Amino acid sequence: MSHQADDLEQFMEGVRRRNPGEPEFHQAVHEVAMDIIPYIADKQVYKDLMILERMTEPDRIVTFRVVWEDDNGNIRVNRGFRVQQNNAIGPYKGGIRFHPTVTQSVLKFLAFEQVFKNSLTGLPMGGGKGGSDFNPKGKSDAEVMRFCQAFMTELSRHIGPDTDVPAGDIGVGAREVGYMFGQYKRLMNRFEGVLTGKALEFGGSRIRTEATGYGVVYMMDNMLRHHGESIEGKTCVVSGSGNVATFCAEKLIELGGKVVTLSDSGGFIHDPDGFTQEKLQWIMDLKNNRRGRIEEYVGEFGGTFHAGQRPWNVPCDLAFPCATQNEIELADAEALIKNGCRAISEGANMPSTPEAIHAIQAHRELLHAPSKAANAGGVGVSGLEMSQNSLRLQWTREEVDERLKGIIAGIHEQMVTYGTAADGHVDYFKGANIAGFNKVASAMIAYGVM
Repeated sequence: MSHQADDLEQFMEGVRRRNPGEPEFHQAVHEVAMDIIPYIADKQVYKDLMILERMTEPDRIVTFRVVWEDDNGNIRVNRGFRVQQNNAIGPYKGGIRFHPTVTQSVLKFLAFEQVFKNSLTGLPMGGGKGGSDFNPKGKSDAEVMRFCQAFMTELSRHIGPDTDVPAGDIGVGAREVGYMFGQYKRLMNRFEGVLTGKALEFGGSRIRTEATGYGVVYMMDNMLRHHGESIEGKTCVVSGSGNVATFCAEKLIELGGKVVTLSDSGGFIHDPDGFTQEKLQWIMDLKNNRRGRIEEYVGEFGGTFHAGQRPWNVPCDLAFPCATQNEIELADAEALIKNGCRAISEGANMPSTPEAIHAIQAHRELLHAPSKAANAGGVGVSGLEMSQNSLRLQWTREEVDERLKGIIAGIHEQMVTYGTAADGHVDYFKGANIAGFNKVASAMIAYGVM
């Protein structure tokens, strides 16, 4: 074992010891540390000031009880969290997730990733994440409203436009953001940009809903163009059917890609003819308004439904994991490689397992943009929403889209700068980790020991 491998294992042993029972957090830290520890091997100041160790320790974690009443008069109790990971370069920024799988480990992994993602955007935002084990599925609007108001009653003590600016995430859309913003406004008696993802009528930004999915495609476009290729005519496999997946598919179709799959928790649909914008609109209505299952598509348009499966065995040129963490496992990565996949752009947070990443990186012909870079379009436009709130104005759709393209192009440029080997091969994971680390580390060093 090399000296750097020893250093990595020693570092990770400390992380595991301080954070027992948090496998998602351990995975996120390891994915960054494996690039950063070799990078700082000859940079003593980072070691002396224990910068990486300090980055892995959240500034604070707020945990609180959320008590609400359902429509039948029953008292319900959930747990709320806010992980404020690092604010070295700006206010904490990161989404709120409502889902039964929410745990402290999941939120710490997301908050840690968010620090690097926000750094890469070039905008002045620190990293955080929050949420609750509350499940909005099957709840009435009134129940969701009461929960959101109870959640914000406590969270409001810990956030603010210059302190911590949450946004939406899984289970938290425009409805939930509206309820939370209304409660914050009522409690604080102030109208200010404390949440992003708001409706246009009260301070939201155009293209915020589409931003993550569009950004994933813009990243793929940048990667391919850097290597003399384009999206046009490529067969694309997309997982998921939420906002990220459907707007990723929308932009791919617009740029000439052929999208042949989408999925939900029940399985995936495969349409060899490719989705049209009309078919995609039907799927969006199915998932957003009718709350249906993706398999219903087959009865309407044909194709096949594969119950309980993921789409990574479908031959493709480009892959876009947009569903959830760890959805590409080793066997999936091997299938993508075997079928000649050219590039992967990650829409979900940490969707590839460590084993899958290792297999992909060993196959140097397969380009792979990590989620902290590829899906940064969402938080990028959230940052633009904060700017618009501060200016008391709203930019046009075209203005926001151009800024989004610029943010993604800037991230790609940083990854190329820090991830290009002597033979011209670009390690996008290494480039993203080092570029994101550098900016935050420089700010932390400037502040002294604190």
